[in-house]
Amino acid sequence: MNITITNAISFDVEDWFQVENLKEAISFESWDSLETRVVENTRRILRILEQRQTHATFFILGWIAEKRPALVKEIAERGHEIASHGYGHELVYKLTPDAFHADILRSKEILESITGRQALGYRAPSFSITPESEWALDILKGLGFVYDSSIFPTSFHNRYGFSGASRFPFRFANGLAEIPLSTLRLCGANLPIAGGGYFRLFPYFCFRQLCRRLNNQERAIVFYLHPWELDPGQPRVDIRLNYRLRHYINLEKTEERLDRLLGDFEFVPLADLVEQYFPGTINETV
Repeated sequence: MNITITNAISFDVEDWFQVENLKEAISFESWDSLETRVVENTRRILRILEQRQTHATFFILGWIAEKRPALVKEIAERGHEIASHGYGHELVYKLTPDAFHADILRSKEILESITGRQALGYRAPSFSITPESEWALDILKGLGFVYDSSIFPTSFHNRYGFSGASRFPFRFANGLAEIPLSTLRLCGANLPIAGGGYFRLFPYFCFRQLCRRLNNQERAIVFYLHPWELDPGQPRVDIRLNYRLRHYINLEKTEERLDRLLGDFEFVPLADLVEQYFPGTINETV
């Protein structure tokens, strides 16, 4: 039986040098001196989305928006959702509540000043809202965010994971809607199939079958990718082996795989999925 499910697609807009895997070699203070490649890499994504007549959510780092406001305008003018990825790409559980508040408020104000629209969604760098940083949820709600998409209910990664969280959209006690990243329950564990490095690591036919299995369970895929993941020509940095594998594996295959994915599945922005699960949440806000 063929089941048509509306899935959600998103892009975390940060440059190649802002990734957590590279932090041991690249400091925040050096960002201004490094080659910026995010504009063209994001435009690659925009071209594919346009060809596939698909709209997405772009979680944009405030630092990028501040330096490249024209890119934010271009994304918005093409009909995509603009949401926050924070300002300085700091792991939430390494920040104090006051520092987190300042970081996301700065990002939100930058994005809204560029687009003239409220940023309703947030995604933490490296999905770093965990049980250790659950306090961040009340700060998000207090700043007017309507939904979060930072919870990755898996234990396969050393930086993130939220044990006991639902694998599917839900509301926190404070009313904030949560759109978790996709996992598939296999052999008693939650296998990550949300995109990013998993999308690059698995052979495409395998990733597609895992996604179809989730859709056959009448569950939506919540997919993410970064612009730098479409850029095999980015500078190489000398980092530890496991980080090098995570960051550089199959970059040359991502663009073609993304195009195939958009042909094989239907996707909408995350705000649309929030509205489907929690009617009135988005429409009453905008």
